[in-house]
Amino acid sequence: MEDLEPRIESVERLRDVTLVFLIKRVGGEVSEVCLAMKKRRFGVGRWNGSGGKLEGDETLEQGAKREVTEEIGVEIGPTRKVAELSFYFPHKPEWSQTVHVYFCEDWVGEPVESEEMMPKWFSASDLPYDSMWPSDPFWLPEVLSGKLVRAKIVFGEGDVVQSKEVNVVPEL
Repeated sequence: MEDLEPRIESVERLRDVTLVFLIKRVGGEVSEVCLAMKKRRFGVGRWNGSGGKLEGDETLEQGAKREVTEEIGVEIGPTRKVAELSFYFPHKPEWSQTVHVYFCEDWVGEPVESEEMMPKWFSASDLPYDSMWPSDPFWLPEVLSGKLVRAKIVFGEGDVVQSKEVNVVPEL
């Protein structure tokens, strides 16, 4: 792991991307989560939230709204930031990114399949972690339980988690 540290520290600024999870609550607890199967490009074959890269001078909020509409066909209302995840791929530095994760409980329309993603609702207590990013079990349960998370995760080839630092924080 020591040989990766200099390369990580030399990254001046990671690319900002968004990730939005539509959620439903029962009795104040997250009961359901809308995940979408990625059908092409980065993350293909994995369940994840909706989101992606910013275009032009978009803000995080604008990019999140656009991406969710493009990928699963809904217009999201207010979101709440629940995590900030710095993902490093030393073997593919162009993949390194800071993921700004949001929960959304208010949207217009029903999630529908697009060329890029196939949405499906899952019970929050039974998420398909074996078909998600290998880092998700380290941070997603924390935010589903109401905590805020800031994390740094280093992926090796084959998307194996080589190291992780996951911190519950008071604010983002």
